[in-house]
Amino acid sequence: MMWNVCFVLSVLALAAGVGFSVFLLRARFPKGRTFRPLHALFAGFFLAAFVLNLPVYHAAYEGAALQNERMVVLSLQKAIRVFGANEIYSDVFSRVGQAPEGVQTAYLAVVLVVQLVAPLLSFGFVLSFFKNISAKLRYAMNYFRDVYIFSRLNQRALLLAADIMRNHKRARIVFADAYDRAEGQDAEMMEKARALRAICFKEGIHTIDWSFHSKNKKVDFFALGHDEVQNVDHALRLIERYNQRENTHLFIFATGVEGELLLAGREKGKMKVRRVNPVRSLVLRTLHEEGKEIFRHARPVAGEEDKQISAVIAGMGGHGTEMLKALCWYCQMDGYRLKINAFDRDPMAAERFSALCPEIMSPCYNGVEVPGEAMYDIRLHPGCDVETRAFADGIAEVKDATYVFISLGSDESNIRTAVELRRLFARQGLHPEICAVISSAQVKKNLSAACNHVGQPYDIRFIGDAQTCYSEKVILRSEIEADAFRRHCAYCNGDEDQEENFWRHEYCYHSSMALAIHANARKEQHIPGAHKPSDQLTDKERDGLELLEHRRWTAYMRSEGFVYSGAKERSSRNDLAKMHNNLVPFDVLTEEVKRKDSRVGAAVDGEEKQA
Repeated sequence: MMWNVCFVLSVLALAAGVGFSVFLLRARFPKGRTFRPLHALFAGFFLAAFVLNLPVYHAAYEGAALQNERMVVLSLQKAIRVFGANEIYSDVFSRVGQAPEGVQTAYLAVVLVVQLVAPLLSFGFVLSFFKNISAKLRYAMNYFRDVYIFSRLNQRALLLAADIMRNHKRARIVFADAYDRAEGQDAEMMEKARALRAICFKEGIHTIDWSFHSKNKKVDFFALGHDEVQNVDHALRLIERYNQRENTHLFIFATGVEGELLLAGREKGKMKVRRVNPVRSLVLRTLHEEGKEIFRHARPVAGEEDKQISAVIAGMGGHGTEMLKALCWYCQMDGYRLKINAFDRDPMAAERFSALCPEIMSPCYNGVEVPGEAMYDIRLHPGCDVETRAFADGIAEVKDATYVFISLGSDESNIRTAVELRRLFARQGLHPEICAVISSAQVKKNLSAACNHVGQPYDIRFIGDAQTCYSEKVILRSEIEADAFRRHCAYCNGDEDQEENFWRHEYCYHSSMALAIHANARKEQHIPGAHKPSDQLTDKERDGLELLEHRRWTAYMRSEGFVYSGAKERSSRNDLAKMHNNLVPFDVLTEEVKRKDSRVGAAVDGEEKQA
């Protein structure tokens, strides 16, 4: 009876171990799980090795003192020795004849399987430890190289890492939470990591000691997992541990306000920390690199010298809302007027945007020309699906469209809507610049020169593909960032904490980035004085730049949700309440504030001076 019971239990243990390991291989659990397929196999085979010995020691010590205790202890000892390849089942082989005839052969078969596989499983565990040691040794050997450390091995991290390696041949890429699986997407990613000669750790980025590295070499951390909460958690741990290290950057990929709040109050020391919002990054890059097309397509206003920028936004999700906000300040330019029509199928889209940016949609400013104020005319069309007749009718009423931005949540919808809008505007004799967000680099490449059946080009510009968005130029943004920092310093005018504030406070960082992008556009539009440093401006150029910069700044602040603090509170500013005392017409400003506008609106030190 004992032999029969132990045979059944051993088979069940093996089946459970194999079955659970297969389940773990195929299940989409987080990669940080502690129980892995090898653990399941090990547990199943060890339990089987233990059970298979029980009948032998049960019979050997039958009637003796502490029979059961001896049986358990000796069976455990035997199982351990089998896994160490130091023992074979000699006792089982010699006593299996005591088992019922129908069980003997099957029992021996199970014993042989365990005898063969157990040492291999032990070797697997040892090998896994050697892999971790190998990664640590490789990291130590790159002591005098710049390193870029990613919190997770995934497709986005690989795209960014590959671009970094193209630009920095001697740098070293490191991936944490990298699992070497034999098949599927993980295996493909590991092959790409090996092609980059990357160092791969199994542990999480916050559990590894990165401190053994030259202080003169750069260490860049990227919290780039799919879970934004985990990204912020990793970032906080890294800040706590390495905030006194020189030449250290930390990039946290998180779009939610929770990340901003958690990071804002944390002491960052010498570490430069930036929260990367991929949505905002895409919009800013689009304006910086292609914004001149918005002005080039502007149409003359009948009977006036100004030109009309008439923008259409299809979809007021993340990208659409961010572009709507950015156009408000980017298009504040001498000689241009701005009108925006935004469509979204959400019936509450207008209410949501008005709550986000209350003064932008205020009837006191929207569609009203106030001297010395930002000027724009925004019309929101909520509850309007792009696949309905109402949308086509709404587009038909936009008889002067010059720029179209499409972001509806999927590549298929964006492409289909872009083609449909090209058709609808062609019926009106219009050919606006059409820009659609698309995530696939391959689809973008294939559609870049798409034509209809008679060879007419659709002339649609696709942006937002992952390969471009997760590149060093976009994420690190050295060119724009350097200009933004210079302008931030010009605004601070020698303040000792100017560099710390630029990196520490997102308000300073983002406002300086917007200023730098608009300053570049001013030069492209040949605004008088835009190419000169402030001390070389004529009075007329200074007045013009100060007025234009105040209009841009006013639109930017309102796009960030700020409101005027009120006449009785003119001397106050409350960032917690998003209230500012300078959200007033230009002529009401003090001369000191006006001088700040010309100081940051003109060319700054270190900036290339163009004729």
